[in-house]
Amino acid sequence: QVQLVESGGGLVQPGESLRLSCAASGRFSRIDDMGWYRQAPGKSRELVATVTRDGVTGYVGSVKGRFTVSRENAKNTMYLQMNNLKPEDTAAYFCTARSYSSVAGMRIDWGQGTQVTVSS
Repeated sequence: QVQLVESGGGLVQPGESLRLSCAASGRFSRIDDMGWYRQAPGKSRELVATVTRDGVTGYVGSVKGRFTVSRENAKNTMYLQMNNLKPEDTAAYFCTARSYSSVAGMRIDWGQGTQVTVSS
């Protein structure tokens, strides 16, 4: 099982930046893919960014050029650098990780989320 704790959310004005962190802990052999989802009130959860263990990244079109996802495997931590934030980025952001252990096999876990609010 992987415990995921997001941090770094907050209230910012349009054009400002935030850096989200997702710290993973628990018993596992490895963490494979990780990603960031976001969900605004009344909206479906949206996949924002992904990063493989090898550092290959992917982004939803609306954040390309503004968001950067990265990870430090030695620290079991993933980051989401969000620049030039827009009001439409307002959402709860969730970290997810796919992990493997010899006991539990493959598992997908979610963090509790961190709120990002972009408002003037």
